Amino acid sequence: MPRTHAGGCLCGAIRFTATGPADWPHTCSCKICQRHSGALTLAWVEFPRATVQWTGPGGTPALWRSSEKSSRAFCPTCGSTLGAVDDAPTIALVLGSFDSPNRVEFAPVAHSYVTPRPKWWHVVIGDRPGR
Repeated sequence: MPRTHAGGCLCGAIRFTATGPADWPHTCSCKICQRHSGALTLAWVEFPRATVQWTGPGGTPALWRSSEKSSRAFCPTCGSTLGAVDDAPTIALVLGSFDSPNRVEFAPVAHSYVTPRPKWWHVVIGDRPGR
């Protein structure tokens, strides 16, 4: 039976379940991710669109077109960042929106857009000695 991952926004109006294995967990420091989240780096995981269901009383998240290929998803009530709905059949969800973000399959395997990050901000993917 495929694993189900649940999560949602800060106020609980927008909830989701994503079924199946997570695809391409990664971090990103692009300017769009920074502005969307207010953080220097955002952690993502992708799922096929057909495996993500919006289950909360608020229905589907609000969308803002952020690029030629994607729209950013957020709660219209509390403003929480939820992810990105791509034109390709993919929904990328931010790890901080999951009820259990500490699952091993969510561990980032790559980092995108290193250049926009401040030079003093260091992102390390994988285990570090002594931790």
